[in-house]
Amino acid sequence: MQHIKNIIFDYGNVIFEIDFKITQNAFAQLGITDIENFFAHKGHNHLFDDFETGAISPEEFRAGIRKAANKPELTDEQIDKAWNSLLIGTMQENHDLLLKVKAKYRTFLLSNNNEIHYNWIIEYLKTTFKINNYDDYFEKAYFSQHMKLRKPNTNIFEQVLKENNLNPAETLFIDDSPQHIEGAKKVGLNTLLMTEKPDQLESVLKSNGII
Repeated sequence: MQHIKNIIFDYGNVIFEIDFKITQNAFAQLGITDIENFFAHKGHNHLFDDFETGAISPEEFRAGIRKAANKPELTDEQIDKAWNSLLIGTMQENHDLLLKVKAKYRTFLLSNNNEIHYNWIIEYLKTTFKINNYDDYFEKAYFSQHMKLRKPNTNIFEQVLKENNLNPAETLFIDDSPQHIEGAKKVGLNTLLMTEKPDQLESVLKSNGII
């Protein structure tokens, strides 16, 4: 990829491992039925879109989970534990790799995220790796709940490109979600679908000639 000068990384299942099945099971244990339609990798209830774009607060999100489970007695802790159960973790090698890539390209993070997950991840980074955030690993880290936009909608890609004066023809977007890849293609981005787990990120970058 000789013409690539910029790389936009997704976070979940690119850098940081997540497992949707664990949270599906956790939600089912809370009492939510028809879980494949309620929460899955390729589609989910509007509650999650609203939370990822900051349209609703953590309190409103938890109220939505209580309503879906038909259990008003569920505690914040029970809901947060189920919701955060999909967050598995990352490894120091990926952080080292990000610095290596940053030395060669302009790099950015673009993640569909939400306040509950974001707070968990920041605490995890502090306790596990002694880092406060991802500011040193990318030129800029973008999170959907701060932008009030989310992938795969084209406006989130357009904002990142515009703010950083990036030429889409010279920019690679890496994500594990096919629908997000399709959104990126619509604005002219080069794309790479991540099909391996995050512990294989370095080999994926090498095999595609990125490093």
